[in-house]
Amino acid sequence: MKPVNVGIVGLGTVGSGTFNVLNRNREDISRRAGREILVTHIGARRDNPAVNTAGVKVSRDIFAVVNDPEVDIVVELIGGTTIARDLVMKAIENGKHVVTANKALIAQYGNEVFAAAQKKGVNVAFEAAVAGGIPIIKAIREGLAANRIEWVAGIINGTGNFILTEMRDKGRDFNDVLKEAQALGYAEADPTFDVEGIDAAHKLTILASIAFGIPLQFSKAYTEGITKITREDVAYAEELGYRVKHLGVARQTPNGIELRVHPTLIPESRLIANVHGVMNAVMVMSDAVGGTLYYGRGAGSEPTASAVVADVLDVARVLTTDPTNRVPHLAFQPGRLSDKPILPIEEIETAYYLRMDVKDRPGVLAKIATVLSEGDINIESIIQKDQADDNAPVPLIMLTRKVQEKKMNAAIDKIRKLDVLVNDVTRIRLEMLDK
Repeated sequence: MKPVNVGIVGLGTVGSGTFNVLNRNREDISRRAGREILVTHIGARRDNPAVNTAGVKVSRDIFAVVNDPEVDIVVELIGGTTIARDLVMKAIENGKHVVTANKALIAQYGNEVFAAAQKKGVNVAFEAAVAGGIPIIKAIREGLAANRIEWVAGIINGTGNFILTEMRDKGRDFNDVLKEAQALGYAEADPTFDVEGIDAAHKLTILASIAFGIPLQFSKAYTEGITKITREDVAYAEELGYRVKHLGVARQTPNGIELRVHPTLIPESRLIANVHGVMNAVMVMSDAVGGTLYYGRGAGSEPTASAVVADVLDVARVLTTDPTNRVPHLAFQPGRLSDKPILPIEEIETAYYLRMDVKDRPGVLAKIATVLSEGDINIESIIQKDQADDNAPVPLIMLTRKVQEKKMNAAIDKIRKLDVLVNDVTRIRLEMLDK
């Protein structure tokens, strides 16, 4: 059978890993695919010493790859949403299948990309766009296809998880750990995408679409970073039996879809609460099988390459099949996607961790408790710390039961007006993740 010719665009960390894995495991891959899969063309603006490209055509003009009539599958690994978008759309226009690890491209422009691919009868595969080497896309789209997915919750950014793990394990400050993460190569010089939740929101947008059969709607995802989390918050959470994680949550409710990324308290007994360092994990709750957890390396050259190559293999297997009988890009048939709305953050319901540094005088706790009670907010537990210095502010920590976010916002606004606070209220959402 005729070999499948692959063109790789981008020869950086993931591109080099993909090339090397395809070549190193060439025999096993061909046995699985039923035909040889060969890298015949590479588009890269500069050479990578980690890759021996002898015998492979290399072009500095990356569009030469998508215009090569001999290339069957284009692997886009340059990242970004400008040139990458043009390149992917051109590949589709030329009738080529596409494999990408580009979560920003899929989250922001996936609806357009998939519509073009469907019209042209080609595949766009993107397993590596979410959680690196963890096959979470395939698990939700195919392995759990018999289920109604109720919610998805994930630690899907390794940089943020590394920072929070170090803060917990070693009592370090956020800025101190961030500098180390940058030195180790876990965080970029500009870490905004990681620590402010944008990277995780791209990934969560994709997971929500596949889980619930809705169009990709990144612009409606709520994102909140971890820059304001203190080592005190991490320690108090631990004292209460919780861990602080930067969590992405997508949940179906009768009123719409929750789509949110923010710091979250999780009970320490949950498996996902014990995912440390740069590791990723995604938990899925569905009606038939219940809870399932997917854990592994969410980034890196060969872990991500593992997902890219698996996609290449999948595409190679279906090259000759009827396009209408392939697995839909977003798990559900394109004409059957739901128009269920994405809920604004004010409409979601969750429990809360509240921390306030308050003035050390009688009646303060009673005033705050009264405000919460008047707002229909029930207190689950309270920690009030004694201070050695009588003039020092008193840390007051509360856990509440579930309440709608807009009610919590209103209560916090009233607490701010009481003249009892030394610093502003710190609020962290809390998820039990038990059903």
